[in-house]
Amino acid sequence: MIGAVARISNRTVGKNVVKTSVRSGSNGGIPGENLPFDINNKARLTFHMFWFFGSGFAAPFLVVWHQMRKNSNS
Repeated sequence: MIGAVARISNRTVGKNVVKTSVRSGSNGGIPGENLPFDINNKARLTFHMFWFFGSGFAAPFLVVWHQMRKNSNS
């Protein structure tokens, strides 16, 4: 008896999750529609990805260089 009740409630919960995700527009079937950037322009996307990763990799070196420069001036 408990198994039958659990199966029914799981189905109901699953249906509610699907209904809410469809209503809130979490997936309309268009790739990249919920991203904060546009993926249709490949050149712009490539530039922004290189800029993002490049600044992330360079930041520690720039911070150390800046701290060393501050230390040598005082």
